[in-house]
Parts: sequence; C-alpha cells; structure tokens
Amino acid sequence: MPSSDAFIPFRRPRRLRTNPVMRNFTAETDLNPNRFVLPMFIADRPDAAGAQPISSLPGVVQHTESTMLRAVEEAMEAGVGAIDLFGVPKEEDKDATGSAGIDAGGVLNRAIATVRREFGNEILVMADTCLDEFTDHGHCGVLGTDPLGEAIIDNDATLEAYAAMALAQADAGAHMVSPSGMMDGQVRRIRETLDAAGHQNVSIMAYSAKYASAFYGPFREAVGSSLQGDRRQYQQDARNVRESLLETQLDIDEGADIVMVKPGMPYLDVLRQVAEMSPVPVAAYQVSGEYAMISAAAEKGWIDLEPAIMESLTGFHRAGADIVLTYWATTAAKLLRQG
Repeated sequence: MPSSDAFIPFRRPRRLRTNPVMRNFTAETDLNPNRFVLPMFIADRPDAAGAQPISSLPGVVQHTESTMLRAVEEAMEAGVGAIDLFGVPKEEDKDATGSAGIDAGGVLNRAIATVRREFGNEILVMADTCLDEFTDHGHCGVLGTDPLGEAIIDNDATLEAYAAMALAQADAGAHMVSPSGMMDGQVRRIRETLDAAGHQNVSIMAYSAKYASAFYGPFREAVGSSLQGDRRQYQQDARNVRESLLETQLDIDEGADIVMVKPGMPYLDVLRQVAEMSPVPVAAYQVSGEYAMISAAAEKGWIDLEPAIMESLTGFHRAGADIVLTYWATTAAKLLRQG
C-alpha cells in the first residue's frame, strides 16, 4: 500500500490506452480506404510485355492494359476509392508540346476509357492533367522566351494545352482531372473549357501547393521523364508557406473541387494550414521519395514496414487531409480490413 502522503494521479490518460478495443473506441483519427487514391503508371507497350518493375519504387510497376485492369480490380475490392492514371508514352511520341497527352488515341486517354468501360462508376477515375510525361524536354508546359530572350515556360500558352488535355480526358471518361503543373489560372481555364463542352460534372482536383521538391526522383523514373534542369520557375519554393495559402485560395476561387498539398510528410505544417482555411476537401500526396525511403529502410530491417505505412498515412489525416494519394493504397486498405 502506498504511504498516506504518496502522490496518486487523479487524471490517468493511460486509462484510454489499456487495450486494443479501448484504443479503437477513443481514437481521434480513423483511416478510411474510400479516401485513398492509388496512382498508377500506364505504359504504351504491347500487352504481352507485361508489367515492368520500377527499380526505385519496390512493388510499383509500369502497367500494360491487362495488368492495369487487374490492379484496379484488386484496389476496388480492397475498398480503395479512386485511382489516378499517369501515361508513359513511347519516346518517339514525345514532342515539344506534349501532343500525345492530348491525343484521344494516346496511352493515357486510352487507359481512362478502358477503365471506365470495365468498371463504370465502381471506382473513381482521376487523370493527371500535365504535359511533363509527354514533352521531349520534360517540363510541365510549353517552352517560350521572355522579352530578354531567356528560356521560360510560357504560362498562358500552356493553359490552352491543359484545357485541351482536360477535355480529352473528360471525353475519355475521367470522373476527375488533376492539373499538376502549377500554371497560374489553370483551374479557371480548365473549368471554362469543361463546362462549355457539357462536362459540368467532371471534377477538378488542383495541385494547389506543389513544391519544387527533392522527393520526386523515383517518380521521374516511373514516367520515363526527359527532364533536364529543374522546375523551380513554376513549382513552389520549399521555404514558403503563405504562398501556398495564396495558391490554394486562387484555385478555390477559380473552381477547384479539391485542393492538394504535395509532397506530404515534409509539408505537414502546410497541410494543416491549408486544411484550416479550405472550404473544399483537401488531398495530400505521399510522393515517390517518401515511399522509397520507407521501403528502403524496411528492406534494410531498420523499420517495420506495415506499421510505418499506417503511421505515415495516419499522420496525413491527423494533419487535416481528407484524401491521401499513396502507392500503398491497396496495401493499406487490406491492412485496415485485417484490423
């Protein structure tokens, strides 16, 4: 028995952590696989070639049509709410304007149409609305020059390409287009084009706070990027946060249905502030570098993979994300189902 003058805590927060049922009963943040988005890479190669592994993203592949459909079905059956499709064209189909991304017969638009024919509205189909996978220079927009002759990305010319690309994706059956190039005015220009063409019900998920990040490296392997240099001219500076709030507010004002912060884990402070100010749902993207780091540490035996996956996704939701894009979407959905 403790002595009469021993301190006995009156408040014991540990009471609510005593067993798994109690912890689940009092959890402040719950993961819902319906809010997961699975990014997928679709390569323009013969179906017989099969899926091609991506060395820097263990477990992630470049799909062909049939492997894509099997992966979509697996994700859907696990409870994943949406997929986000990225096209990987043949090298010879790339050009200065990214025309293969707009072509109705291009790899990305064919993939959208194939998934919609197979699954209808059983899973949401998003499409990446950006030129970088399709340009021979690897930038997200059309090249131009400023009045002094310096090379730039021509913002306003790029808007016209984005509008055409979004329209082609909507015509192919995309439920949602996702402009990721960080061009000023991109949401408004796309919204006007979709509405004028009768696609008022196609949604826009805007990459509103997308940083020029060191964490995108594996993604560039995944899409076979031709980029030389960097994208700091149009993606955001990692030192800034007020800029993100301005970009987000502009996208909301222009008609974005969902706004996004990208990358995820290095920018949880930005995610929190965006979530606090946004009247529309907020997404976070667990980008390729985040996935690769966790995977590599797990392969080394330095961390336990499955708990690390779930903890990282919980962190996004706790910081304010309603929706999370992650290459672990199907894996995480299955883990949640297993309890």
